[in-house]
Amino acid sequence: MHRAGARVPGGVNGARAGNAKSARPDSERTLSRLRSGFDRASGGLRAGTAGPRTGAGLSSDVTRTTVPSPSTRPRRRIWADPTPLKTSPDFRRLWFGGTVSSLGQAMTALAISLQVYEITGSSFSVGLVGLCSLVPLVTFGLYGGAVADTVDRRKLGLVSAFGLAVLSFALAGAALLDYHRVWLLYSIVALQSVCGALNAPARSAMIPRLLPAEQLPAANALNSMTWTFGMTVGPALGGIIVGWWGYQAAYLIDALTFGAALYTMWRLPPMKPEGAGDRRGRASVLDGLRFLGTRPNIRMTFFSDMAAMVLAQPKALFPAVAVLWYGGDAKTVGLLVAAPAVGALLGGLLSGWQGRIQRHGVAILLSVAAWGLAIAVFGLTRDLWLGLLFLALAGCADSISMVFRTTMLQAATPDDMRGRLQGVFIVVVAGGPRLGDFLAGATAELTSPTVAITGGGLACVLVLALLAARWRGFARYDARSPQA
Repeated sequence: MHRAGARVPGGVNGARAGNAKSARPDSERTLSRLRSGFDRASGGLRAGTAGPRTGAGLSSDVTRTTVPSPSTRPRRRIWADPTPLKTSPDFRRLWFGGTVSSLGQAMTALAISLQVYEITGSSFSVGLVGLCSLVPLVTFGLYGGAVADTVDRRKLGLVSAFGLAVLSFALAGAALLDYHRVWLLYSIVALQSVCGALNAPARSAMIPRLLPAEQLPAANALNSMTWTFGMTVGPALGGIIVGWWGYQAAYLIDALTFGAALYTMWRLPPMKPEGAGDRRGRASVLDGLRFLGTRPNIRMTFFSDMAAMVLAQPKALFPAVAVLWYGGDAKTVGLLVAAPAVGALLGGLLSGWQGRIQRHGVAILLSVAAWGLAIAVFGLTRDLWLGLLFLALAGCADSISMVFRTTMLQAATPDDMRGRLQGVFIVVVAGGPRLGDFLAGATAELTSPTVAITGGGLACVLVLALLAARWRGFARYDARSPQA
């Protein structure tokens, strides 16, 4: 005999056969249990609970796929991504020390130029300051990269930063003693370049060891902002400080800023190159160049930058352009020089989207082409503010290119080769614009500033297209599986 309300074949009839008063509560309890189980299950889905769970009223061997809540989805950033500063205390220290010391270095660079001009009254003598800086930087940039691949990079960074601090103290001491000799200033500038050529590859090669690969674009955008900020604000501060307190004050402040760089470098862990234990002391510049010869994607980062900096570099023509096109003076030249830096700074501030880009090769090609086109249009403008706008756009494009080129270089290069390729990077960055200045000046002398600037911008785009057609794999480069 079946109990009333029990589920049996033909259960409806069974329910009818039982007492109506007892059947109604049983059915209501059954519906209530089903409804409760459904509510708890759907509530878990709405809450976005992670991981497999079993819901009441559901079979215990059935797992449920949960829907991530909006808070767990990656946000689409516009502003610069500070994640590397938040997640890595070591990178945060390195970045802070570099920010402070870059301001001091920019102040000292301006102060030396002013002091040389005060002593000699010759613009040619001031120009020799750049030559004294360039030659050691190019020469020792390659060597410094090789050294960074054989020793503890933290120690190399400490020694070179200490050398820069000592040289700034020497400048301050000479100024306090009224020992104004051009040969001394030239010598210190050359030694500063040597120390910088040792310091920069070591610092750059450290970054991939401090951060995961997906944070490298954000880290390089932050470093780009630091460099641009220092180059923009540092000279202005240097001019003010020299005007108020003299050369010695600017040099002393620079020396003290290296205290921050030394402290932050000291706090880093040892940073010996990975995979270089069996080759210690034998790493050479030629090894790095041979490695570069077998890595077409990394070569393309250098070629694309050279196309932009050599063929479409208008800086040397700014004094002539300011007078001939805009009827301006030295203030107009200052605006023209500042416009690309302002654009680069804005590019860094608005770099939040760059971490979502995986096709770094395409990003480099587009940004370098944007640089060339912006420079070409600048060469056709005769309105100052329109010209400044296109120079700012060019600077923004250049900052984007720099971020992705640096990221590709760091991610696709073995750790025991990063120092040497960073040395090559320094040579390209330092030497390319100087060659571009010479080419622009010579072309303008033979033709006109318009032909030199607009023709150079278009030549940049043309050469870039030929390079992309020659090495088509560069456009297929994917940061998720970096291939050098």
